[in-house]
Amino acid sequence: MDLLVNGHNVWVILLVTFLTSFILTPIVRLIAIHVNALDIPNKRKIHNKPMPRLGGLAIFLTFMLGYMLYARESTIMLSILMGGFLIVLCGMIDDINPLKAKYKFLVQLIAASTVCIYGNIVLNEISAFGINLYFTAPWAQIITILFMVAVMNIMNLIDGIDGLTSGISTIYFVTIAIIAFILNQMGGLDVILSLIMAGASLGFLVHNFPPASIFLGDTGSYFLGYIISIIALLGYKATTLTSIVIPIAILAIPIFDTASAIIRRLLKHKNPFTNPDREHLHHQLLKMKFSPRTTVLIIYLITILFSIVSILFVLHNQKVSMIIYVVLMIVLLIIVMKTDILFEHKKKDKK
Repeated sequence: MDLLVNGHNVWVILLVTFLTSFILTPIVRLIAIHVNALDIPNKRKIHNKPMPRLGGLAIFLTFMLGYMLYARESTIMLSILMGGFLIVLCGMIDDINPLKAKYKFLVQLIAASTVCIYGNIVLNEISAFGINLYFTAPWAQIITILFMVAVMNIMNLIDGIDGLTSGISTIYFVTIAIIAFILNQMGGLDVILSLIMAGASLGFLVHNFPPASIFLGDTGSYFLGYIISIIALLGYKATTLTSIVIPIAILAIPIFDTASAIIRRLLKHKNPFTNPDREHLHHQLLKMKFSPRTTVLIIYLITILFSIVSILFVLHNQKVSMIIYVVLMIVLLIIVMKTDILFEHKKKDKK
């Protein structure tokens, strides 16, 4: 069956972007080594040897090619490219010579503002479970910008183990495309971006899956979060996403992990944004003696289940989706109670 988006075959889009990213990633790896964009091991890191980062550059270059081949020119698309270039440029500089958090935050604000103000992508309504909230200027713009910046940092914070951020991002992009197909909304910009990014992130994931030969770096994690937030906003505006709850549900694990990290660090009277630790969800699974590969696959599975919840929600099968959602939340609650993700459990003395 031929599936077309803007007159282009879906499978061709996915194949071209996948192969481009797959081929570009080893080249970017060599560039990262040449410019010394290396992630040096320390007591917080899982890897034990210097690893090239800057992998997000391969994804961005693939995104650019996908745009030139398959997307249509528009003011919105131009704003996305402008903001994306800023994010990637900042990420590349940070991957080579780490920047202070305040400078990265400033660039994120500028990029998000460019998309919101120049591209006129604004979240002015939130509806979920029969509740409708409406926002007017300037609150709509402020909420939109903060939403984008939050998603960028959420995807960056979970990037602590091979294949995690790139894999979750791939699941997100594929899920949005599936929802668009179900709703017969295959012509939207959010859909074409999802297909381009699905191929780009999957092609990179081949090299990033444990044991990885290259890391995303801030270049990749921030750019993936940037595009994810834009697709969520575009999809909601174009009715591909019938509720902002859908992208939030798909990103349940990154959101849960980030919220846990913030609460955990505040409880320890530490700055939640400048005091990284080894207590994230993937760290907890590693402590349970799961291998890095199994750890990532477990998180993939939970993310896919949350994606299924989102798809069922779109199909108006809200009863089943809520049952699955509650079960998944119980699983996350058990993880909180059984691990150190929020509260440090006292170790029993061995006799």
